[in-house]
Amino acid sequence: MKTILEPTGRITRRKYLLLFIIFYFINLLCLMLIYESIKQHNWLTFVIFGILLITTIVLLLVQAIKRFHDIGMDWKYALYLLIPPPVNLIGFIFLAIKEGQSGKNQYGPDPRKTDIV
Repeated sequence: MKTILEPTGRITRRKYLLLFIIFYFINLLCLMLIYESIKQHNWLTFVIFGILLITTIVLLLVQAIKRFHDIGMDWKYALYLLIPPPVNLIGFIFLAIKEGQSGKNQYGPDPRKTDIV
């Protein structure tokens, strides 16, 4: 069983979009709390939410890698998503819109037949 932590396999657009919204919301929340912790000189809060921010960014990249696999592209294209906005936002939208390859490809079986979400 594939998890959200493994950058192997493929995921559907629907699952990618759901996970993207969840992780992106957590990112925004972390950024706001980090900003407030800097203003208040609360370094423990800064470190905790900084670690959470980095974790969600990594999880977003893992999901992007799976979407690139579903499209039939290599994982290295996910590195472009590390470029600051608006480039990375365009990339994330592209991954949410682009239809994956039908049937099995070199990265695994068609996720539309195996994914629950």
